[in-house]
Amino acid sequence: MCVAVASGLFDSAINYIWNSSVIELREKVKRFGLNVVEQITGKSNFDDQALLDLKDAELLSLCLKLNLITEDGYFFLDHCRDIRNNFSAAHPVVGKIDDHEFIGFANRCAKYALGNEHNPVGVDIAAFMVAIKGGKFSTEQKNQWVQRIGKTHEAQQYLLFGSLHGIFSDPSSNEEARVNSLSIAAEFAPHFTPKARSDLINRHHDYIAKGDEKRHKASQQFFEKLGMLALLGEHEVHSLLSNASKRLMAVHQAFDNFYNEPPFAERLLQLSKQAAIPDTVKEEFVTTVVTCAIGNPYGVSNAAVPDYQKMIKGFSPGEVEIMLSLPTTKTIAGERLKQYAACKTRFKNLVELIDPSTVPAKAGAAYKLWNK
Repeated sequence: MCVAVASGLFDSAINYIWNSSVIELREKVKRFGLNVVEQITGKSNFDDQALLDLKDAELLSLCLKLNLITEDGYFFLDHCRDIRNNFSAAHPVVGKIDDHEFIGFANRCAKYALGNEHNPVGVDIAAFMVAIKGGKFSTEQKNQWVQRIGKTHEAQQYLLFGSLHGIFSDPSSNEEARVNSLSIAAEFAPHFTPKARSDLINRHHDYIAKGDEKRHKASQQFFEKLGMLALLGEHEVHSLLSNASKRLMAVHQAFDNFYNEPPFAERLLQLSKQAAIPDTVKEEFVTTVVTCAIGNPYGVSNAAVPDYQKMIKGFSPGEVEIMLSLPTTKTIAGERLKQYAACKTRFKNLVELIDPSTVPAKAGAAYKLWNK
C-alpha cells in the first residue's frame, strides 16, 4: 500500500488496505469463536472455509450481528466497500480518487476494521447449558461463567439471560440447575439494560398468555429473587402482596404463631420493598402488618417484630392513614385495641415509629392522640 501511494496509484492502495481490513475482520470472527457463531446464526458447519467463502457484504453483516463492529462502523465500512468496488484496481473503475479521498478511506478502515477495539469473545451456549444442568456451581465455576458472559456482546447476553429465565421457570429443571441459573442472573440483574428487562418481561407475559401456570409462578419467583418485581405491573404485585398477607394472617391466627410468623413476615417485607404498594391492596397489607405487630393478649412474635417495624417505618401517607384508623374499625386489630391494654401499648409504640412528615392531615388528630 505504501509503495502504491508513493507511486500515486491510489486505486491499488485502496485495494491493499481493504484486503487487510477484511482479513482482520475475519480474525475478529475467529477470536469470537466459530462454534459460537454457528450457534447464534443457526448456520451449520460454519468453519474456516465457510468464513473465507463469505462475501465482503456478508462478512460486514455478520460482524455487526456479533457486535464486532458498531452500527457506525458498519455504515462507514460498507461505504468503503462500495468505494473499493468502484474506484480500486480490483474492478474496472468508474473514476479516479485523489490523495484526500484515499486518506479518508484509510482512516475509516483503520478506525473501524484495523483498530484495536474491544473484541468480545463468544460464550459456547451448548457448553454453558451442560454446565448449568450438570450440578451445583462451585464459587470458582460460577465466577468463570460470569466472567465469560460479561465479556461477550449484548446480543448474546440477552439470549443467555433468557435461557437462565427459561431454565428457572421450567418445572422439569432440577433444583441445582435453578439455583445455578439464579446465581448467574443475580450477578447481572443490577445492570440489566432496558432491552434485557424488556426481553424477560415478554417471556414472562408469554407464560400468562399460554396459561402456563407453573412457569408463570416460577417466573414471578425469578423476578422476586432478583428484586425486579416492580417490572411485572400493578396487577401481579397486588396478587403477590395479597397472597403473602393472607398467609401471614393465617399463620398469625394459628397454633404456635409466635414461632411460625418470622419467615412469613420476612417474605412480606421483601415483597413490599421491591415495589410501591398498589392502592387495591394497601388496606389488606396495612391491616395484616399492624394486627401481627400488636400481637394478642399473650404477646407477640419477637423474631418477627423487626420486620414489622421496618414495614411500618416505610408506610406511605395513605398507609399511615389506614393504620391510624384501625382502632375505630371492626377488625381483629380494632377489637384487640379496645379490649387489651398490652395491644394498645404496642400500637402506641408502633405509632411512634411513624415520621410526622408522612402523617396526612386527615389523620393528624389520631396521630397526636396516640403520641400523648
